[in-house]
Amino acid sequence: MSQSSRETVLLGGRVITMQPDAADHWEGVVVRGDRIIRLIRRSDAADHAAKGAEIIDLGQRTLMPGFVDVHAHAEVVCRTAHNTVDCRAPECSTIEDVLDALSTQAVPEDVTPWIVGQANLFFDRKLKDGRLPSRAELDRVSTDRPIALRAGGHITVLNTKALEIAGIDKNYVAPAFSITGPPSVEREADGTPTGVVKEMDTILPLPGLTHETLRTAIRDGLRSNFTRYGVTTIGEISETVQGIQSMDDLALDGELPLSLRLYLWAPGTLELDKGVNWQDHFQLSASERQLRVQGIKLFSDGGFSARSAAVNCCYVGHPGFNGNIAFQKYFFRRAYRLTQEKGLQLIVHANGDRAQDWLSETVIKMGGATSGRTRMRIEHAGNLMPNQRTADLWAQSGIIPVPQPVFIYTFGEYFEDYLGEYGTRGRFPFKSLLDQGWRLSGSSDVWIGSEREATNPFFSIWCCLKRQTYSGSFIDPHEAVTLEQALRMHTLDAALTMGEDDVRGSIAPGKYADIIALDRDPFTVDVDDLRSIKVDYVMSLGRTVHGEPQAA
Repeated sequence: MSQSSRETVLLGGRVITMQPDAADHWEGVVVRGDRIIRLIRRSDAADHAAKGAEIIDLGQRTLMPGFVDVHAHAEVVCRTAHNTVDCRAPECSTIEDVLDALSTQAVPEDVTPWIVGQANLFFDRKLKDGRLPSRAELDRVSTDRPIALRAGGHITVLNTKALEIAGIDKNYVAPAFSITGPPSVEREADGTPTGVVKEMDTILPLPGLTHETLRTAIRDGLRSNFTRYGVTTIGEISETVQGIQSMDDLALDGELPLSLRLYLWAPGTLELDKGVNWQDHFQLSASERQLRVQGIKLFSDGGFSARSAAVNCCYVGHPGFNGNIAFQKYFFRRAYRLTQEKGLQLIVHANGDRAQDWLSETVIKMGGATSGRTRMRIEHAGNLMPNQRTADLWAQSGIIPVPQPVFIYTFGEYFEDYLGEYGTRGRFPFKSLLDQGWRLSGSSDVWIGSEREATNPFFSIWCCLKRQTYSGSFIDPHEAVTLEQALRMHTLDAALTMGEDDVRGSIAPGKYADIIALDRDPFTVDVDDLRSIKVDYVMSLGRTVHGEPQAA
């Protein structure tokens, strides 16, 4: 019997299929090659064994489909572990803690001249000092080496040497546009840069990694940040062509532990015209079932922490300013048309409701979004929705909203500080949206400075139910969803968001064999115990990629 035709039987205590209206009375899953063949009772396993099937008995562990993280920056988080000092709160709770970490944990200068630290989104709110470190304070760590403290993906603090290398001085004029939003430099009264820059990470001369180091970083980082938490498919927002090639190499060598659907960041990875014609600029040799270019990613505005999200109100303390749309309608229309022609899914970052309304209205005028795998997505839609009109426009345009439940914890309590009363309305209104018939996904949007649990889907699921913030307060408990709804957001409906619910997101005959085994049944634990559930075993495309198949 050939390896591809031999069956493998996974046995557990219960199978949570995530199939709509399915009766979860199964205890085993039969796999052949990379596909699920059937579901069985434990008593049926002996017949399969007699016919030569491999039996993997996982005892009473609960089996369920692998998680689908539809929006992640995996290359970024993998790179970060290799060349960045971890300065995140609460472990670093004061500016002095940050300076000590940068001083004692910096990568040696012979590896890279830069000292780069990663700090949380809204870092100023999470430090006891209530502010970011200053340029002068970073100079206490070093005046010879450039230092960049990256507080998430939208704000960075530079020391004097880094400002000098970047050419940022009193006379510096920031470019009108960067990939993540309009860049800006904070200045003292006399025009001297304070060290704080916004939306400039992609134009700073930050250090990179060699191909071999990057390959190792991605290999190890995917396992430690995603596979061990049961993630079997990622919607990867690409960072570099070099990173994509490393992922392709890993897949060919059998070292890629999950499936990747690539969204080429335009113009971060490639300019738009090159992105839609990506085959002219790089090649993929791995099987499409594991690695495929799925779409193009654009930024239409910036982040709330940098006050660059385009919203329908003015920012507190900034009369008349409500953020900017990052591109003109003609550019967006062209991007939409080109992606449709090439069979690619267009996904657009839009934190603010004004940016979301603008996108939806433009799509409506173009005839509405298509269905299926090329259906347009608005990333971060559903995180802050002060007005129902925004969701009505999503529906009219046909787009898919893609919220991030982990942001309830990360910064959900800070909307009011930036937007006043307007920011208290419609914060992560998941129950309301589900009641309206929306099929929502949950994703990590993990990037530099994300919370330590961000890549664990059970942390995201806990956020959906508990709705607890970083400081311990609670946001609009009436918008909590059920456990079943939260699980669906991270499996079947996440697969739908990428147009792959026909092959992923649930355990059913004909679907890919992406299956995980849990140490506990999530339906039998308290809400606060959800985030500590462990994934003991992971099968991706029919291969064991995590855990030893031992009974328990």
